[in-house]
Amino acid sequence: MDLDLGGKRVLITGGSRGIGLACARAFLREGAKVAIVGRSETNLSAALTTLAGDFPAADVVSASADLIDAKSAERAVDEVVAALGGIDILVTSAGGARRTPFTDLTPQAWRDAMDAKYFSYINVIDPVIKRMGQAGSGAIVNIVGMGGKVPSPTHLPGGAANAALMLATAGLANAYGRSGVRVNAVNPSVTRTERLNQGLEAEAKLAGTTIEEALRKANDRTGPGRLAKPEEIADAVLFLASARASYISGAILSIDGATTPLVV
Repeated sequence: MDLDLGGKRVLITGGSRGIGLACARAFLREGAKVAIVGRSETNLSAALTTLAGDFPAADVVSASADLIDAKSAERAVDEVVAALGGIDILVTSAGGARRTPFTDLTPQAWRDAMDAKYFSYINVIDPVIKRMGQAGSGAIVNIVGMGGKVPSPTHLPGGAANAALMLATAGLANAYGRSGVRVNAVNPSVTRTERLNQGLEAEAKLAGTTIEEALRKANDRTGPGRLAKPEEIADAVLFLASARASYISGAILSIDGATTPLVV
């Protein structure tokens, strides 16, 4: 299927690692122009080197920003617009709330989670969707997470932020539909990324076992018996961002291999 993404100008937050980097690779493979945004200059530089090696003729740039800060986020958006000439597609993948046992929660922990996950998305979505609305076209895909649908005692503030992002996704899709802008979200379950690998190391150390055993247990907890690959999430993102999904907007797609069967 031709996704007709060649030449599209794509901004990916959190594009230097994990699912965001997998999305960058996938869009570049389709011939899109890509800008990745992240907080770490080191990670961005490493990602650009990797992408340049994989796609020597690629049109890819980066911008460093702390997306929790609205002014920093808007500055990054302005930099990307200047570099690419505009933004046709936005993929938000930056930000994650700290996991905290419910017995240790404080009002500040809830506020921190909203900053880390909700506002790090909204601070980019707001200036971009307004530009898209004025231009009369655009597509946004928010990479959220199953924690907004399935509460976890160790992820309540982060889950609440995820749920808020799902509502914002559906609401903005409705508000901007007649302006030619589509907004969708995907909810991955646990995905095999660098961040997960660090968690597996910590889990193995705490349990006095090996990383391989910790990974086996993580795989066993899933519906398919294995964790998702970042590339599998990226494939869904590309479809939702493409013209092949022209009548899909306000959708919240779970990508967890039916690990948590839901009828919604």
